[in-house]
Amino acid sequence: MKEIILDTLIDALKLLPFLFLAFFIIELLEHKLSNKTESIIKKSGKYGPLLGSILGAFPQCGFSVLATNLYITRIISLGTLISIYLSTSDEMLPILISHKTNFLSILLILLIKIFIGMLSGFIIDFIIRKNKQDKINYKLCNDDNCDCEESGPFKSSLIHTFKTIIFIIIISFILNIIMEYKGAEFLEKLFLKDSLISPFISSIVGLIPNCSASVLLTELYINNAISFGSLISGLLTGSGVAILVLFKNNHNLKESFKILIIIYLIGSISGFIINLINLI
Repeated sequence: MKEIILDTLIDALKLLPFLFLAFFIIELLEHKLSNKTESIIKKSGKYGPLLGSILGAFPQCGFSVLATNLYITRIISLGTLISIYLSTSDEMLPILISHKTNFLSILLILLIKIFIGMLSGFIIDFIIRKNKQDKINYKLCNDDNCDCEESGPFKSSLIHTFKTIIFIIIISFILNIIMEYKGAEFLEKLFLKDSLISPFISSIVGLIPNCSASVLLTELYINNAISFGSLISGLLTGSGVAILVLFKNNHNLKESFKILIIIYLIGSISGFIINLINLI
């Protein structure tokens, strides 16, 4: 057990500088672009799903929360909201970078998420017509208790790095114990790696309203415990705490459940198709 704990901590320490560097670069860009991003998405109009899927793919503190509030007040369309939810990657990108994952693999994941988010958003906007309601002004991160706007890039990076590394340590420790006593085959069976229903399980994990979901899914994929399609399924349904904000702020509970079901179905079916055609 001591060896497992020691190996887990050493692996986490090796990731620490790369994880912080990834977050720091992201924070620098976000602090410069956050206001422009909010303005762009508000003015996106019929091109909302296109811009939303692109902007959502870039890790931004509270962007999916911002989009949730903008949808509730009908400043953006349902299709734009869905595109942002689907393309949001939470902690996936910095974790893959810190693990020195092949750049083309990372790019492929991002492009798939952007494409599915954009396509789904345009289809939804085409099918569903929503009447605009009274507009209410919201600010970035105000419902997420996030201090990304007030803190400088360095402090924000430290906070994100600390939270993420804690999740990585916990999840890696659990995975290492399973690998030591049960073997890799147990993880594959647990998440039904070779089963066609595996993406439907990963999509449920992705819906967990916390960055731990993306950390878990990414670590499972790195450890070859889930397939590429299952990874995509979980990452498509993972939008951080945005779902919690949706249910908290949206007075139409029935609508919130419909959005949740739409996200789940798109994520599950997309991963199912990717596994079916053996994309990689």
